[in-house]
Amino acid sequence: MNKGMTAKGRATRQRIIVAAALLTREKGAAETTLDDVRAATATSKSQLFHYFPEGRSDILAAVAEYEAGQVLEAQQPFLSDLSTWESWQGWQQAVLDHYTELGQKCPLGSLTAELGKSSPQARAIVSTLYDEWEAALVRGVEALTSDGEAAARHRARSILAAVQGGVVMLQATGRTDYLEAAVTTATSPLQLTGAGAA
Repeated sequence: MNKGMTAKGRATRQRIIVAAALLTREKGAAETTLDDVRAATATSKSQLFHYFPEGRSDILAAVAEYEAGQVLEAQQPFLSDLSTWESWQGWQQAVLDHYTELGQKCPLGSLTAELGKSSPQARAIVSTLYDEWEAALVRGVEALTSDGEAAARHRARSILAAVQGGVVMLQATGRTDYLEAAVTTATSPLQLTGAGAA
């Protein structure tokens, strides 16, 4: 989408995406309208459709991609280097802090639901997020264990599933202790292997 766009155009498009993301966090994807986005960004209807030709669905998809990036960004700098048990502990706290801040709101879940969870756009966005997240966790598991690639991937997927399960329960109850317990239990074997490796 950004191909052939000027730097000013890219900046304008990104400004619209960020503003729309804030709106969907506050109001929910279903309640956020094009008029809301126009008012928040002081853009005209023609300008909005210039950057998002399909209108609302284009904006929601762009915001979903942005929110997926925010999920990974919130885990930095730890996610990029999970080579020590200390970095895993930092990562766990970053995950807990991120979802505690969001509370019962899940902007990405709201957006993908609005796009249609079975839609190619929504599926591609979520699949890309999980693939990148999983790859980082696999590298971290391999750094602390003697697991082969298949075993490391299996362990990483278990950790990722623990995070997502804890998040679902957080959204249902408003309580973070489920998420904390799930992630701690899923990652605790790495403490032993990391200590053994040291």
